[in-house]
Amino acid sequence: MSLDQLIANCKKGDRKSQEQLYRKYSGVLYSICLKYSNNRTEAEDSLHDSFMTIYEKMEQYQSKGSFEGWMKRITVNTVLQKYRKEEHLNVVSENIEEEVSVEVEQNDIGLQTLLGYIRELPNKYRTTFNLYVLDGHTHKEISELLGTSEGTSKSNLARARILLKEKIEAKVSPTIIGLLIMALNTL
Repeated sequence: MSLDQLIANCKKGDRKSQEQLYRKYSGVLYSICLKYSNNRTEAEDSLHDSFMTIYEKMEQYQSKGSFEGWMKRITVNTVLQKYRKEEHLNVVSENIEEEVSVEVEQNDIGLQTLLGYIRELPNKYRTTFNLYVLDGHTHKEISELLGTSEGTSKSNLARARILLKEKIEAKVSPTIIGLLIMALNTL
């Protein structure tokens, strides 16, 4: 079945098509939910909520632009809305724009290890870090998404970088941090 037919059937409320849509896109959307969640259970709840919203708003999709991109935006907004409701994103009044840098010769830390460190960050720092570094949003866009100021976004990003640097330095010998820390500073 083509994607257009699958979308059309989902708009009609066809459960088998909704299941097929879920199977096709749940992995991609789950990784987004996991990126913004404290744990797998929370990510699964967010994925469920995202698909419920996608099914409810399916009529609003007008086949303009990427369908997957449309679902990703709904997923990010669903997760962020959850955090706003739960007040995970408290405003930080201080403005920290300190650059964190360490010069080392090589990088041996794995991607999964780094993603684990990112998931360990406090919610407000992890969310800002993900939106800025991984999703490419500006501080202005982040402040609008989270209902905070641009200064808070900058401060939360700086704190996230500091905490990541500390986690990496605490668990990895100084000779293998290198490019990872420099990469965090250039993002």
